Parts: sequence; structure tokens; C-alpha cells
Amino acid sequence: MTAPRVEIDLGKIRANARSLVRRLGARGVSVTGVTKAVCGHPEVARAMLDGGVFDLADARIRNVLRMRTAGIGGPISMLRAPMGGEMEDVIKYCDTSYNTEIDTILALAAAARAQGREHEVILMIEMGDLREGIPPESVDEIAALVVATPGVALKGIAANFACLGDVAPTPDDMAMLSRLADQVEGACGAFVTVVSGGGSANLAWALGEGATGRINTLRLGEAILLGVDPVTGFAIDGLHTDAFALFAEVIETGLKPGSMVAKNGRRLRSILAVGRQDTDVNGLSFPSGARLIGATSDHTVIDTTNFAAPLGSEMKMGLSYSALMRAMSAPDVTRAVFGKSSVDRVASGRTATPVLTVV
Repeated sequence: MTAPRVEIDLGKIRANARSLVRRLGARGVSVTGVTKAVCGHPEVARAMLDGGVFDLADARIRNVLRMRTAGIGGPISMLRAPMGGEMEDVIKYCDTSYNTEIDTILALAAAARAQGREHEVILMIEMGDLREGIPPESVDEIAALVVATPGVALKGIAANFACLGDVAPTPDDMAMLSRLADQVEGACGAFVTVVSGGGSANLAWALGEGATGRINTLRLGEAILLGVDPVTGFAIDGLHTDAFALFAEVIETGLKPGSMVAKNGRRLRSILAVGRQDTDVNGLSFPSGARLIGATSDHTVIDTTNFAAPLGSEMKMGLSYSALMRAMSAPDVTRAVFGKSSVDRVASGRTATPVLTVV
């Protein structure tokens, strides 16, 4: 096989999705599968759907188009607010988009009317992450404008947590989001169908014992793909953490002197044909006995004194979320997929009822 490459175990992704759908479904919360870390890879998207996620979401229209071209025909949401030149494509390929600016929503409405469609809008509310979001005190006004604008329909509200910042959401945050859903309904009369309480960083709360209130959806990417909690970095009980692996070829192995390698004596050093242009090297986990020394754009240097890495062999590495995201978008990193489902399912025809049983 070609290296560097990312190997993808679809069976483990399906299993992670199925486990989370079952556990969250018992709490009345459905799952949106987020595909942005894998650049909308169609096979990964199908694995999420096979695992029972209700719908899909991505932050880039190019990734959405990739999934649509591959025949994925169910609901897909645009997570990042559309840019000015994306309006027509967002209306054409996305059922829903997350928004904060009324001018953007008006442009979406105009594009939707031109295509004879109605586009669903979810309002993103600022709850402390300080990335995108409408101030809570302005939500009622913007929601009312959405309801009054032909071409768009208010579908729900949402919030981000632990994306720009590292602070996990609290039960008080979730209670406030539930109150805001009630408040929006009272202000504009439209039923708030979706109350999306964040992403993988919110799993600890969602799987706890407290009341979920109006929260009925989570947007999960990292938890399904890597099986880890993005706030703590710890593995989530019952999930696979090795659905993805990066392989790189050893292009040099030898003893090298110098303080960068060892304070005393000579150490065995190997060079991998992968670098910072291909992935987040600091987000890689190496085999026992191998230790990262450093990396440049095209090379990664490993201390292999205690690990056999002959010339021409391959080293297998685990990936963090940032390492996975960069490797999946790198043009020189190939992808090898294993464990394809025998049933090619898409999201069309699904209902909003959370899945409660494991098939």
C-alpha cells in the first residue's frame, strides 16, 4: 500500500455511532454525525448513518457536495455560516444551516426563493465559547425576523462549547439553553423543533443523570470518530479509539550524535516520510519504544533506539482530532477503507425518533 496513508476501520465507526445513539436515545437525545474532520468522506458518512445517526453536518460546502455526489441523500446541515458566494449551493445541497447574522439569513432566503425552496435555519447562540453566536438578549428579535421572512423557516437553536475555548458546558448552561427555547417560542410563536446542546464536549453532561430539559440533539464528530472526550482527552467508556491510524514509511535509520538526540552517547534515529505539511505531528501517538524528536514540513524524526524500524518498513501511529483533520485534508496522504457495510444506507426517510435499541 501507498504511504503515508490513513487507514479507516468503518466497523469501529459504526459501532461507536451505534453505542452513542443507543445511550443518548435513552435520554431523549438524537445524534447528528459531524463529518468535517474527515472532509465529508462518503464511506465514513455512511458508517455513521449505518450506526443510526439521525442526520449529518459539515462546515464546508465542498465536503457536502462530495457526499451528495456519492449518493448520500438524507438531511445534511451546514455548520459554518455560509459565505456570500455559497448561498446558492447551500440552498441546493443543504437542508439546514446554522446562522448568526440576519443579513446572511436574508441572503439565504432570497436564494431559496429563487430556487423555489424553503431553507431551515438554526440560530447559534453565544453561550461562552466566544466563537460564533447571537447574544442571548438578541435571539428573540432575530428569531422573529426569520419567522417573518419567506424562503426560510426557523428550525431551532444551538450553542457551541469547548471549540475555541476549553471550558466544558455546565448543567446551568444547558438549563439556560432550554429556557431560551421556551423564550423564543413565546416571542415569535414558532415551535423550536431542534435544541442542539453542543458537540462531543457535552457527552459527560448528556450521559449523566440530570434532566436534559429541552436539549434533544448533540452534534458528534470526535466522539464517534475517535472515541474520546475532547475536553479531557480521555477515552469514552465502551467506544473504539483506534478507528483511524496513520502509516508512514521509514526512509532512514541510523545512529546520530548530538545533544538534540541524546545528552550522552549516540542514539538510533529514524526518519519518517511524513511531516507537518501532512498532519499535526504533535497530535500523533507513537508505538511503545518510539519517541518523537521533532518534525519539519516533510520529515518526522523518531528515536527508535528501543523500537525496530528498519529502512523501508512502516510505522503505525494513532491520531488526535487535529492530526486526523489535517491528514484527511492533505493531498499527499492516501486513505484506505476497511469494513464496508453490505447495506448502502442513506439518511432519507428517517424519523426524528431517537434509536433505543442496538441492531
